[in-house]
Amino acid sequence: MTSTFKLVSACLLGTLLLTAAYVVALLGVAALVPDAAHGSLLVDAEGRVVGSRLVAQRFESPTYVWPRPSAVDHAADRSGGSNLAPSNPALRERVVAELARLAADAEHPVPLELVLASGSGLDPHVTLAGALWQAPRIATARDVDRREVEERLRSLARVPNPWSPPLVNVLEANLELDASFGTPDIAR
Repeated sequence: MTSTFKLVSACLLGTLLLTAAYVVALLGVAALVPDAAHGSLLVDAEGRVVGSRLVAQRFESPTYVWPRPSAVDHAADRSGGSNLAPSNPALRERVVAELARLAADAEHPVPLELVLASGSGLDPHVTLAGALWQAPRIATARDVDRREVEERLRSLARVPNPWSPPLVNVLEANLELDASFGTPDIAR
């Protein structure tokens, strides 16, 4: 009876430590990084939550920086790449359609990430080159100087690691454009 009691006690103690104590420890760590633990939410000038800095969302208005194309239509409840091989005609059709949407021409080559979806379909960043490529369109649509738009975009560029090009968070950039030049009357 004593060995059974010891065995049951050890199982209960182990269960308690591996469930309750573990959860409390995780919540404690989350309290140390509250922004990430609560979804890294961003708010607009009126204090409304407009999205997360971790998940891409669609912007179609010419007044905004556009994100990478998404194989999952920027739906935050799922992720995934297109899984189309370079030899697949559907990939070529998608790239041609994106080039047409971007009004690309041979004189101004489009950065690759603006025509190809990311692996997750939810990448919230474009390269600084991709953001700057869009600056003339944004400046024209907002009726501001292109150099001012470029300056705002450059100020937001971050290099997350030594092997990465400078990246711009699309939602943060669009909030900065609204703060600097006013919110356009056009829907996102």
